[in-house]
Amino acid sequence: MPKASAPFDVYVPPSQRFAALQLGRLREELPATVALLKQRRADLIDERVIEQYVELNWLEWRGGGLKLTITGENLCKQMTPRPVIEDADQAA
Repeated sequence: MPKASAPFDVYVPPSQRFAALQLGRLREELPATVALLKQRRADLIDERVIEQYVELNWLEWRGGGLKLTITGENLCKQMTPRPVIEDADQAA
């Protein structure tokens, strides 16, 4: 009889460990969290939220402090509005 595999035998990417609504909320709150970190106010961030960001690899503990990872930086860049540049041919 084959041995049943335990759930921890299979790798599950971090983004699939969270419900879609929870992941969306974390993504929306990331810029505000980064702003608090820049102001050195990590004490205002819920510990559970920090743990979730670390699990998602959006934040990491480095040198005793929380830092944005490359993944977190990319997410913030995606959410930053870009200025609209009109084509010179269309503007004339």
